[in-house]
Amino acid sequence: MINREITKNIQDFLFKGKIVIIYGPRQSGKTTLVKSIMSQYLNDYVYLNCDEVDVRLALSNKTSTELRSFIGAKRLVVIDEAQRVENISLTLKLLADNFPETQVLATGSSAFELSNRISEPLTGRKKEFFLFPFSVGELVAAFSVREVQRRLDDFLIFGLYPEVVNSGADRAGIVRELATSYSYKDVLAYQDIRRPELLEKLLQALALQIGNEVSYTELAGLLGVNKVTVENYVRILEQAYIIFRVAPFSRNLRNELKKKRKIYFYDLGLRNALINNFNPLSLRQDVGALWENFLVAERFKRMRNAGLFNNIYFWRTTAGKEIDYLEENNGVLSGYEFKWNRANFSAPKEFLSNYKGSFVKLINRENYLDFIV
Repeated sequence: MINREITKNIQDFLFKGKIVIIYGPRQSGKTTLVKSIMSQYLNDYVYLNCDEVDVRLALSNKTSTELRSFIGAKRLVVIDEAQRVENISLTLKLLADNFPETQVLATGSSAFELSNRISEPLTGRKKEFFLFPFSVGELVAAFSVREVQRRLDDFLIFGLYPEVVNSGADRAGIVRELATSYSYKDVLAYQDIRRPELLEKLLQALALQIGNEVSYTELAGLLGVNKVTVENYVRILEQAYIIFRVAPFSRNLRNELKKKRKIYFYDLGLRNALINNFNPLSLRQDVGALWENFLVAERFKRMRNAGLFNNIYFWRTTAGKEIDYLEENNGVLSGYEFKWNRANFSAPKEFLSNYKGSFVKLINRENYLDFIV
């Protein structure tokens, strides 16, 4: 089994008086993770799979007495796919308030549904974690640097979902199944999605624009809808852990880009499935964009897995000077430019002169592991 980086952080919060909730996309390994934690408690746990109808009914709209009768006196209660339970917020609140000696560990693959339903009732009663598909750091720890380097092209083409990484055959078929059966399942079930064909067209448009600035106005014109609809769908896709946004950095310098943003995919396998392109890198025209998306997503995973929340941006002037990626930590700016092939690079003088104490570093295939592991 490949150890997940957030495991220790989760274990450190157990039995501290809070409900622990693990969010993440379907098939990212949440069930495997909670079962590895359960194994440390011998028989002093109960596992509740909310895909089962009888489990959902047993947890829905019950009194604290009924809940105690159902879960028994186990120290650890795991509620898997908790978003499927009606009024799950009330159930979790009752468990937190009435059984402080019991640790409840809940998972949810549909963040926009689960988090909206529990945020207010569980204020001050919960600790949240996010489980993404495998990170490169996790794979380096499980295998070796050499093995990760050998499989780098595959990661950019097929992504890092556990089933894909662990499979030796038909990775394209697995990714397509993940894209259609799992990733979209939660999104299409959301009540505001009335036009699934529009969602697919939007995803395809975003897939073709990774590494470029995205205009909601232009997307709205392309799709024949209004800008507000595009904004809402992008927000939902973010909450479903399919994409994430990076804003432009600006401190009100007049020539800096301020309105557009970049949109990346958490997993490049899903992105490539959307455009039906699993060609080897030697035959592709989008290697630079794949490399940028890969590095930004892996850096994002590294920070979140470590519990870090640095602000992230890109920087570009109206004259076309740019830096692919910026991090701001305690007022200090760290810039990174991404190149797949060897290339000469010098940081834009406009950036260094305006932001004293900052730096810009080139990240390529020779030093990328230092950036993401």
